Amino acid sequence: MNSNDAAATRYEAIADELAPRGAHRSKMFGMPCLKDTNGKAFAGLHGDELVCRLGRESAEHAEALALTGAHLFDPAGGRPMKDWVCLPGTAADRWQRYAEAALAAPR
Repeated sequence: MNSNDAAATRYEAIADELAPRGAHRSKMFGMPCLKDTNGKAFAGLHGDELVCRLGRESAEHAEALALTGAHLFDPAGGRPMKDWVCLPGTAADRWQRYAEAALAAPR
Protein backbone atom coordinates (compact mmCIF):
# COMPACT_ATOMS: atom_id res chain seq x y z
CA MET A 1 0.00 0.00 0.00
CA ASN A 2 1.48 3.37 -0.98
CA SER A 3 1.27 6.46 1.22
CA ASN A 4 -1.73 7.90 -0.66
CA ASP A 5 -3.66 4.64 -0.22
CA ALA A 6 -2.80 4.53 3.48
CA ALA A 7 -3.84 8.17 3.88
CA ALA A 8 -7.14 7.55 2.06
CA THR A 9 -7.87 4.54 4.27
CA ARG A 10 -7.16 6.54 7.43
CA TYR A 11 -9.24 9.48 6.16
CA GLU A 12 -12.21 7.20 5.44
CA ALA A 13 -11.99 5.73 8.94
CA ILE A 14 -12.07 9.25 10.41
CA ALA A 15 -15.05 10.16 8.20
CA ASP A 16 -16.88 7.07 9.46
CA GLU A 17 -16.06 7.96 13.09
CA LEU A 18 -17.33 11.53 12.73
CA ALA A 19 -20.49 10.70 10.77
CA PRO A 20 -22.60 10.15 13.91
CA ARG A 21 -21.66 13.70 14.95
CA GLY A 22 -23.08 15.14 11.73
CA ALA A 23 -20.01 15.11 9.50
CA HIS A 24 -20.64 14.21 5.88
CA ARG A 25 -18.43 13.58 2.88
CA SER A 26 -18.19 16.19 0.13
CA LYS A 27 -15.62 17.89 -2.15
CA MET A 28 -13.64 21.11 -1.82
CA PHE A 29 -10.87 22.32 -4.15
CA GLY A 30 -11.25 19.01 -5.99
CA MET A 31 -10.32 17.00 -2.90
CA PRO A 32 -12.47 14.86 -0.62
CA CYS A 33 -13.56 16.83 2.42
CA LEU A 34 -15.76 16.60 5.47
CA LYS A 35 -18.45 19.16 6.16
CA ASP A 36 -20.44 19.85 9.30
CA THR A 37 -24.23 19.92 9.58
CA ASN A 38 -24.24 23.52 8.28
CA GLY A 39 -22.33 22.54 5.15
CA LYS A 40 -19.06 24.15 6.26
CA ALA A 41 -15.86 22.24 5.46
CA PHE A 42 -13.62 21.45 8.42
CA ALA A 43 -11.24 18.74 7.11
CA GLY A 44 -10.07 17.20 3.88
CA LEU A 45 -7.60 14.86 2.26
CA HIS A 46 -4.97 16.54 0.07
CA GLY A 47 -2.66 13.90 -1.38
CA ASP A 48 -1.34 12.05 1.64
CA GLU A 49 -2.03 14.89 4.09
CA LEU A 50 -5.04 15.60 6.28
CA VAL A 51 -6.06 19.25 6.09
CA CYS A 52 -7.90 20.66 9.11
CA ARG A 53 -9.48 24.03 9.78
CA LEU A 54 -8.32 24.57 13.34
CA GLY A 55 -8.48 28.37 13.61
CA ARG A 56 -5.24 30.33 13.69
CA GLU A 57 -5.69 31.39 17.34
CA SER A 58 -6.34 27.91 18.74
CA ALA A 59 -3.92 25.81 20.76
CA GLU A 60 -4.58 22.89 18.37
CA HIS A 61 -3.46 25.03 15.41
CA ALA A 62 -0.15 25.84 17.12
CA GLU A 63 0.35 22.21 18.17
CA ALA A 64 -0.41 20.93 14.67
CA LEU A 65 1.98 23.38 13.00
CA ALA A 66 4.73 22.27 15.40
CA LEU A 67 4.58 18.71 14.00
CA THR A 68 7.42 17.82 11.65
CA GLY A 69 6.23 18.28 8.07
CA ALA A 70 3.08 20.23 8.97
CA HIS A 71 2.38 23.48 7.12
CA LEU A 72 -0.40 25.91 6.26
CA PHE A 73 -2.74 24.77 3.49
CA ASP A 74 -2.02 26.63 0.24
CA PRO A 75 -4.22 25.13 -2.49
CA ALA A 76 -3.58 27.88 -5.07
CA GLY A 77 0.09 28.49 -4.26
CA GLY A 78 1.12 31.83 -2.81
CA ARG A 79 -1.86 32.51 -0.51
CA PRO A 80 -1.88 30.12 2.45
CA MET A 81 -5.16 29.66 4.27
CA LYS A 82 -4.12 30.70 7.77
CA ASP A 83 -6.80 28.74 9.64
CA TRP A 84 -6.02 25.47 7.84
CA VAL A 85 -3.12 23.13 8.67
CA CYS A 86 -1.83 20.23 6.55
CA LEU A 87 -0.88 17.27 8.70
CA PRO A 88 1.58 14.86 7.07
CA GLY A 89 1.01 11.14 6.76
CA THR A 90 3.81 10.62 9.28
CA ALA A 91 1.41 12.09 11.88
CA ALA A 92 -1.58 9.94 10.84
CA ASP A 93 -1.85 8.58 14.38
CA ARG A 94 -2.88 12.13 15.42
CA TRP A 95 -5.27 12.85 12.55
CA GLN A 96 -8.37 11.80 14.48
CA ARG A 97 -7.60 14.24 17.29
CA TYR A 98 -7.18 17.18 14.92
CA ALA A 99 -10.21 16.26 12.83
CA GLU A 100 -12.31 16.22 16.00
CA ALA A 101 -10.85 19.59 17.04
CA ALA A 102 -11.64 20.99 13.58
CA LEU A 103 -15.24 19.77 13.78
CA ALA A 104 -15.62 21.41 17.21
CA ALA A 105 -13.89 24.68 16.20
CA PRO A 106 -16.05 27.74 15.56
CA ARG A 107 -16.53 28.61 11.89
